[in-house]
Amino acid sequence: MNAEPQAGSYFRGVTGLIAVLAVIAILVLWLPAYRWFLLISAGIGILVAGALYLWHRFNPLKEEDVDNKRPLGLE
Repeated sequence: MNAEPQAGSYFRGVTGLIAVLAVIAILVLWLPAYRWFLLISAGIGILVAGALYLWHRFNPLKEEDVDNKRPLGLE
């Protein structure tokens, strides 16, 4: 058995979210160049998310579009 923890398993759930928010707050407060980077990145992310939402809303997947409906062969 491998008793070593997996990479990235230290921060999960709410603890991970708090850690990420703390890092972002530190970067925004103490490194002004990161303000623009985070603002532009968030804007691009919101635009991509909105485009994907609209695309899938007006072009939903149809049953015949899915090739392998049961990849594990489970019934």
